[in-house]
Amino acid sequence: MKFSKYIVGPIIVAILATVMQIIDQLLAANTIVGSLLAGGGSWIAFQAWACYFLGGCNVKGGVKAFIAYVIGIAASIGIMVLGGWFGGFVGGFFGVPLAILIIVIPCICCEKVEILSYVPALFVGAGAYFGIMGYIAGGVAAPYTGSFVAFGLMELFYCVFGLVWGWLTVTFRTAYEKSVTAKAEK
Repeated sequence: MKFSKYIVGPIIVAILATVMQIIDQLLAANTIVGSLLAGGGSWIAFQAWACYFLGGCNVKGGVKAFIAYVIGIAASIGIMVLGGWFGGFVGGFFGVPLAILIIVIPCICCEKVEILSYVPALFVGAGAYFGIMGYIAGGVAAPYTGSFVAFGLMELFYCVFGLVWGWLTVTFRTAYEKSVTAKAEK
């Protein structure tokens, strides 16, 4: 078998990753992205790209990943708000753990509903949101300290960016592999 049959797929992924990083750097330098996420958000897009593959490498899995990210962001906001509220009653140390106890139960129940069942992506989305809020909004100096919604929308933008890159990866690689197979059959 030819070496080119094996190297073109990785080259396609490498080119897509490179283009993603270039776009992210341009966005961070020239748009509101830079005021919300000074270092850019390609790290979120790379996570969503992985979720596309883990979700089955298809549009249905991508839609489920997006929905899971939305639920994860909402859960994160709920944990932060309830954690602060509970902290006033039970002491700061136990506020967030108690909020987690309450919020995670319905999150895990999502696995019983097909379109909501991509719980691992929910955790990735929640983790990314906590990362944004803890690093950017929670103390590190940033030129903008937007709202829960602003940061959530930014995360969803990068989620879609990564999911589209997942779709592009599958589309380009499938097209290449079909062309190789067609040539081999001739």
